[in-house]
Amino acid sequence: MTKAIRWIRKNTVLCIALLAAAATSFFVPPDRVYLSYFDFKTLTCLFCVLAVVCALRNIRFFYALAEKIVRRFKTARMCVLALVYITFAGSMLIANDMALLTFLPLGYLVLSCSGTEKYMAFTFIMQNIAANLGGMLTPFGNPQNLYLYSKFNIPTGEFTMIMLLPFAVSVLLITVCCLFVRAEPISIPDSRTVLSPGRTVLYLLLFALSIVIVFRFIPYYIGLIVIPVVLLVADRKALKAVDYPLLLTFAAFFVFAGNMSRIPAVRELFAYLLSKDTLLFSVLSCQLISNVPSAVLLSQFTSNYQELLVGVNIGGVGTLISSLASLITFREYCKHYPGQTRRYLALFSLFNFGFLAALTGLMLVFL
Repeated sequence: MTKAIRWIRKNTVLCIALLAAAATSFFVPPDRVYLSYFDFKTLTCLFCVLAVVCALRNIRFFYALAEKIVRRFKTARMCVLALVYITFAGSMLIANDMALLTFLPLGYLVLSCSGTEKYMAFTFIMQNIAANLGGMLTPFGNPQNLYLYSKFNIPTGEFTMIMLLPFAVSVLLITVCCLFVRAEPISIPDSRTVLSPGRTVLYLLLFALSIVIVFRFIPYYIGLIVIPVVLLVADRKALKAVDYPLLLTFAAFFVFAGNMSRIPAVRELFAYLLSKDTLLFSVLSCQLISNVPSAVLLSQFTSNYQELLVGVNIGGVGTLISSLASLITFREYCKHYPGQTRRYLALFSLFNFGFLAALTGLMLVFL
C-alpha cells in the first residue's frame, strides 16, 4: 500500500492523465479511431532523446562539462550565472526536465561547498525558469515543442524565428535577475570527473543521431532500432532509467485530447475561445493543466500554431503545475530544506508570475 501511494505521488500527472482518458472514454467509446490519436513519431523521438541523455548522465558527461565551466568563475554572482546559463543551454539540448535532473544537484553541491547556501532558493528558481524557457528555441528543447513541431510539420527556420523574440527576452530577464546576486569571492572544491573516452564518443554519436531524427533528416524508425540495440549492449541501465511515465503520460493525453475533439460541445467551445486569442488562452490553460497537456489538447482545435507554440512555452512559468519540470525543482529543494517550503513557494511565485506577466504582455503586442 505504501509503495502504491509513493508511486502515485511520484507520478501524479500520469495518474491524472489516465483518469482523464478513462473519463472521456465514457463519452467516446473505444473504437478504431483511437489508433489515430497517437503520434508515434513524437513518442519515438522523445524516447530516443531521453534514452541517450540517460546514457550520458550515467557517465557523468554533463556533470563534467558543467564542472569545467563553473570552475572558471570566482564570485557568487558569476557562479550563479554559470549554473543558470548551463541549465539554460542544457534545456536546449537535453530537454527541460533532464536539464534540471542533471544540473540542480550540481547547483546544490557548488553553493553548499562554497558557503553561499543563502542563494540556494533563488538559484534553484532561476535554474527552473531557465530550463522551462531555454528549451523554447529548439524543437527538442521540451516535450510540447517536439509534439507541435511534428504535428504541424513546422519548418525548422520558421520555428526558430517564432521563438527568437521570447527566447531573447527570457535571456535578458534571467541575466538581470542574476546580476542582483552579490559578487562575493568563493572557492570551489578541487574535484575532477573523469570520463570514459570510448563511451563518451559513442553516446555523443547516438545523441547526434537523435537530433538528426528530430529534424526529420532520416526516418524515425531507424533511431527506434539503432539506439535501443546499442544501449542494450553498452548501457542497459540507461534504458531502464528512461522516463517511461512521461511517455505514458503523452499517450494518455493523446487519448484524452482525441476524445475531447470528438465531443461536439467541447469542440465548439474550444474553437471559439482559441479563435478569440490563441496565445492568451494557451497561456491560461498551462496554468491549470500544465504546458504539455495544453499543447496536445489545444492543437486539436486550432491551426494557429505560431501563437499556440509561444503560449505553451511562456505558459511554462507561473504556477507550480504550469510545467511538469517545476515539480522536479520543488522536490529537489524540499529534499534539502524541508522546513523552508513556504519561503520557496513565495519566492517561486514572485519570480514566475513576474516573468509570465512580462513575456505574455510583450508577445500580445508583437505576435
